[in-house]
Amino acid sequence: MFTSLRLCLTVCLLAVVFSSTAQQLAPLPWNDSAWSKPYEPFRIAGNLYYVGTYDLASYLITTPKGHFLINTGLAESAPMIRKNVEALGFNFSDVKILLTNQAHYDHVAGMAEIKKITGARMMVEEADAAVLADGGSSDFIMGGNGPTFVGLKADRLLHDGDTIRLGTTTLRVLHHPGHTKGSTSFLLDTRDDKRAWKVLIVNIPTILSQTRLKGMAAYPQVGKDYRHTFEVLKKQPFDLWVAAHASQFDLHDKRKPGDPYKPEVFADRPLFEASINRAKQEYDRRLKEEK
Repeated sequence: MFTSLRLCLTVCLLAVVFSSTAQQLAPLPWNDSAWSKPYEPFRIAGNLYYVGTYDLASYLITTPKGHFLINTGLAESAPMIRKNVEALGFNFSDVKILLTNQAHYDHVAGMAEIKKITGARMMVEEADAAVLADGGSSDFIMGGNGPTFVGLKADRLLHDGDTIRLGTTTLRVLHHPGHTKGSTSFLLDTRDDKRAWKVLIVNIPTILSQTRLKGMAAYPQVGKDYRHTFEVLKKQPFDLWVAAHASQFDLHDKRKPGDPYKPEVFADRPLFEASINRAKQEYDRRLKEEK
């Protein structure tokens, strides 16, 4: 009897230890107060809404058959995103598909918790699937020190040109690698009572300081991937655009809390082209300086 009791206690203790270990995360490489600062949710255009924080963008796309949620920000932002979705009058439990622009902790750390709450299907570009699953441990820049977020296995792997349909809305997957191996933008058609809009939810190809553009052991073709992304983005048609960070599309200059619905403020093709050109100039400078 006592042997069985000791065995049971040992098993329980090990379970607690393993559970605790599984939840231990590495310190975040970088954090910014704007990433966790609350922001008023609002309608961007048609059935597309902003539900993220002051700088980390999360997008809700609503349909009669359930909703898409793109990006979650940091882990602590999950309750805020839920609150924002519900403040707009939608049920959080109706989120059916989870997506991300990139598998970095500042865009996916809340995914596991939100999937647990909603039961939504997680979809990610195939090249980011391993990093998403191991919590960032294998990221070619930020990996090597353990997970920075709770990992999550994808329910569907995405590829350039794929489509994702839910209800009356179809998203087109655009693979724009470089910042991460699977960095992704999404294109959708939406409409309001006046007109239709083609909206690009873009992953701007910024270059992290540790990236070696002539090739890295964990990402030999990184420079080639960036060149491809610059080329295709310059030719990308759209009516409106937004990005993974609010600061990247000047959200806070374009819109103030309480402003009425005004999709056209997000047209701004000159800012889009300037953002891509600036990233390309940084790419050229860095490539020239690398030995």
